[in-house]
Amino acid sequence: MRKLFFILYIFFLASAVRGQQLSQVTFSSGSNFDYFSFSTDQGVLIRISPEGKILEWGTELLSDRYNYYAPKLQPFMGRVEYYDQLSDTAFKGKIKNIGTCTITYYGSLESDGKPGKIRSIGTSLFDYYNNFDDKLFREKIKFAGNLLIDYYNSFADEIFRGKLKAIGNTAITYYSSFDDKAYKGKIKSIGSVPYVWYSSFDINRSGLKSGLYRQNVGAITFILK
Repeated sequence: MRKLFFILYIFFLASAVRGQQLSQVTFSSGSNFDYFSFSTDQGVLIRISPEGKILEWGTELLSDRYNYYAPKLQPFMGRVEYYDQLSDTAFKGKIKNIGTCTITYYGSLESDGKPGKIRSIGTSLFDYYNNFDDKLFREKIKFAGNLLIDYYNSFADEIFRGKLKAIGNTAITYYSSFDDKAYKGKIKSIGSVPYVWYSSFDINRSGLKSGLYRQNVGAITFILK
């Protein structure tokens, strides 16, 4: 019986940790990083800006006929709580709980632009680049859970300076300023997955020529919109 309880405990612990890891990374125009999405153990997506601000939360709606997800999340009908007026000034009024997932923030005594930024979502901790880092990504998320978030610095090709460079071991590359004008600056690869775009010579054709707008790489779904 004790062995059974131990197995169940490990199962629920693993489920909780897995449910609070980074789930999605979304780009606009095939190039510009928009937001991260964390998934809770209740299947709720929490969308977060590169600077650690909650943008939206809810569930994805999938079309019955096509492999298409509505860009706007459906409202979460469960319990949502906020920090009260007696809380630290840096986060009073901010979201405290979304269902069973608790969210904490850095307090007003923190430095390096951290006050009010997300500190944790469930068991996943966040940290940020500080004022001594490259100005293109200072105060942006540096760690999301156990994943290091890296950006191209000021010495990179001009067209992708400041763009998302890697999430953990998954590297992200872009077409350079010397490539065709139709796709320069757009994503060239995510991990080992290549992206090929229609060029300016493809009459009346645009967008992705090869690759998926929604691709799972290294247990994270990368979305191009």
